[in-house]
Amino acid sequence: MRDSSEWESTSYRTHTIGQVVTGGKNLIGSEVTISGYAESIRGRGAICFLMLRDGTGKIQAFLKRDNMDQENFDMIQSTSRESTICVTGVVAEKRPPKVAEGDPLPNPEFEISVTNATILAVADAPLPVGVTDEVNVGLDVRLDNRHLDLRRGHVNAMFLLRSKVLEYGRIHLISEGFQEINSPKIIAAAAEGGTNLFPMKYFDTDAFLSQSPQLYKQLAVLGGLERVFEIGPAFRAEKHDTYRHLNEFISFDIEGAWMDDEDVMGVQERMINYIWTKISENDMNLIDEINKFRISQQKEPVTIEIPSIPFPRVPYCEAIEIVKDGGGDIEWGDDIESHHCDIIAEKFPGFHFIPRWPMSMKPFYIHHKGDEKSESGGQLSRGFDLNYGRDEMTSGGQREHRVDILEDNLINMGLEPKDFTFYTDGFRYGAPPHSGWGLGVARLLMILTGAGNVREVVLFPRDRSRVTP
Repeated sequence: MRDSSEWESTSYRTHTIGQVVTGGKNLIGSEVTISGYAESIRGRGAICFLMLRDGTGKIQAFLKRDNMDQENFDMIQSTSRESTICVTGVVAEKRPPKVAEGDPLPNPEFEISVTNATILAVADAPLPVGVTDEVNVGLDVRLDNRHLDLRRGHVNAMFLLRSKVLEYGRIHLISEGFQEINSPKIIAAAAEGGTNLFPMKYFDTDAFLSQSPQLYKQLAVLGGLERVFEIGPAFRAEKHDTYRHLNEFISFDIEGAWMDDEDVMGVQERMINYIWTKISENDMNLIDEINKFRISQQKEPVTIEIPSIPFPRVPYCEAIEIVKDGGGDIEWGDDIESHHCDIIAEKFPGFHFIPRWPMSMKPFYIHHKGDEKSESGGQLSRGFDLNYGRDEMTSGGQREHRVDILEDNLINMGLEPKDFTFYTDGFRYGAPPHSGWGLGVARLLMILTGAGNVREVVLFPRDRSRVTP
């Protein structure tokens, strides 16, 4: 569970349960007040064993009718599981279990001998989803009751891990000289072109939810901020209904001046390597909690193997040949779809970049060099993807910084430059070569947790059918 060693006391507790559990030896004989959820309530008559759980751990509270207010004792003994309860009592060491002669003694465990207790809120029964019981409900029911689902140890661990991924990613990007920015999410037109936008009314003006911070990252770089990043939401009105797509998602986005595609691929692989390294050093307790559940479900436990850098580069032309050699039906200029990625993943099962896509398959703002062509003469771009096995993680590339080439690209793609002046006008006053990428946070979490659906690692996911809770 989470580290709570430095949490301050509050009106409802002097200590977290985690502080009592980890510091119990120094607290023996001391009075503490803790609060938590009633995980189990055992005993009838004169004694009661109450297992309390908060977000930092769990501990047994021992209640004796003669030691406290009898009315409170009776109410607690008969209350429902998951009710919230505040108890005050003295920390004591639990009697250790009997062990065979010669066997090592177990680590000491602690309990609280209660002198006063109060029910803060009674939980309705039955619970719509199990918390400590076996859960035999579908993902939709769990998401409808996410507030209860989060009380399950492995689900709680997933979101603590998500917080760590955000923290470590931010630390690393700052260490490489990137400044954090916040771009608007209400926009007048598409930052990346296309029609996959959610329309909205902004007072009397038609507006949209932003599908990417792309334009604003670039404008910040053009303004001299050099290296910028954002961790924020994006909205795509795409009618996907897959295990890895959502209509609202959080991503790491970066943009860097005087950098090409290879430079920012380096930033990304170093950031991912850093995240994995820090998790392996600091957060294996969360992985253990996740694996405890996975093993109980007879699923393969997840392992944290720090990816070696640099990641393999598998240029688009080479990827096409790998797919063909593996029996896949594909030609140069085709998209590399998931079933094609399965073939590539047999050779590159971990993180790998696929750079140098055909220019015809990339947005107008991606940079290209005229002399970089395929054997058949097709123009190659400086756009790239990052894949983990079969799954795409990132889209990125070097941006076209010359306004005349930007306008030519638009014309070559059958678009009208005057419709994109909101974008191209920013490049009319001198623009540095620059590159960037966007990386979905949830897709990283899917790898780290073994989750089979992106909705498992998003707190309150938004897809085609879900706008609540």
